[in-house]
Amino acid sequence: MSKYEYIPEPTLVKGNHDFASITKLVTDVNLRPTPKMWYLCMLVANALLGVFLFAVGYLIWEGTGIWGLNNPVGWGWAIINFVWWVGIGHAGTLISAILFLFRQDWRTAINRFAEAMTIFAVICALMFPGIHVGRIWVIYWVFPLPNQMAMWPNFNSPLLWDVFAVSTYFTVSLLFWYVGLVPDLATLRDKATDKIRKIAYGLFALGWTGSSRAWWNYEKAYMILAGLATPLVLSVHTIVSFDFAVSMIPGWHTTIFPPYFVAGAIFSGFAMVLTLMIVARKIYGMEDIMTDDHMEKMNIIIMVTGSMVGFAYMMEFFIAWYSGVEYEKAIFMLRAVGPYAWAYWIMMFCNVISPQVFWSKKLRRNVAFTFFISIVVNIGMWFERFVITVTSLSTDYLPSSWDYYTPTIWDVLTYVGTFGIFFTLFLAFLRFLPMIAIAEVKLVLPQADPHNYDDETQEFHPHEVEVPTPNAVKA
Repeated sequence: MSKYEYIPEPTLVKGNHDFASITKLVTDVNLRPTPKMWYLCMLVANALLGVFLFAVGYLIWEGTGIWGLNNPVGWGWAIINFVWWVGIGHAGTLISAILFLFRQDWRTAINRFAEAMTIFAVICALMFPGIHVGRIWVIYWVFPLPNQMAMWPNFNSPLLWDVFAVSTYFTVSLLFWYVGLVPDLATLRDKATDKIRKIAYGLFALGWTGSSRAWWNYEKAYMILAGLATPLVLSVHTIVSFDFAVSMIPGWHTTIFPPYFVAGAIFSGFAMVLTLMIVARKIYGMEDIMTDDHMEKMNIIIMVTGSMVGFAYMMEFFIAWYSGVEYEKAIFMLRAVGPYAWAYWIMMFCNVISPQVFWSKKLRRNVAFTFFISIVVNIGMWFERFVITVTSLSTDYLPSSWDYYTPTIWDVLTYVGTFGIFFTLFLAFLRFLPMIAIAEVKLVLPQADPHNYDDETQEFHPHEVEVPTPNAVKA
């Protein structure tokens, strides 16, 4: 007789969970009384938000002269931080849309989390284009709207392209996030005990009934939005890179910027998702859903995109040398050994060297080490934006106009204050909305597979595959 061994199909959810336990685990975070720690964290976030409002208020009162802007470095920290925040906002749409289209089921535990982070990061990014202009009260001129002087924006300007690209990205990401929330909002509506929550969740659940027709319409809408969002992942940061690439400034005028910026955005975005996910899953006890396997897959993506960014850094030096343009060669030598060499080598260590540790499977699954590297990566990506912006502007074609850029306290407070916006919105999301897509996690449970249900015994059986043992093969 042949002998067989049973190999269970690997599950994306650890522990002995079923549909009911997943629902209870996620919804309890929103329906139980607010923990004191949440109030403490919100107090800190609101304090940072107050710092941002104070810094912007003083900026409007005094003007952009309070920033450390000098003659060559006219962009200052505003564009550095704008590009950094836009990059942070890339991982959410990548996890949600592209991995959804490629049927990567491991995305289900982290997609809601990442989508929320995307929206809040883009909101922080949008602060800077608005406040870095000299006349903030006429910022509406960047939109193609009729005005009293019959003026139209310059459609040849990449800064205008940013307006359309980022606003479109934000709109589609918000719709994509909201459509995915609808079934879970209905679950919270049904489980809520107080009237206010029932009305609020019921209003945003749009009358969701859970019928076959509702699910059919939901999946169709979700697929369409995923298809719309996918090209935006590539286009948005490509257009942001055009701010630099279409200019004639040494160190900017290069065709490698679009793919290089996209890889860097995915790199930094995944790092931020890991930073927030590791903290949230520990505090709320979500280790069974946000598992070490998810963390390992994200670390692999960080390692790959970090290698792509490192390759782009090397190619920049090669292109500068191969071009034979003295200005290009000089700017890259100044980055490595000039007055901003300290920022350049911090960038190289954080973005190129640190992610290579994830070749080790043991380190990819180490929670504390992953948390540390995720922070290091985002520090490095900020310095990348700093190096690109400041070094090229501070040492342009004319040595007589060179100057050393130093930010002021108002630059720092404005940037730090945007974290207040981000964490205020993020903490509100954790408190009032499900951080995990309940319906999507249930779909990847073994119980969702109809082949695991025995109609005769009316019992659920884990999915098992019969594989002949070596002895059976010999027999």
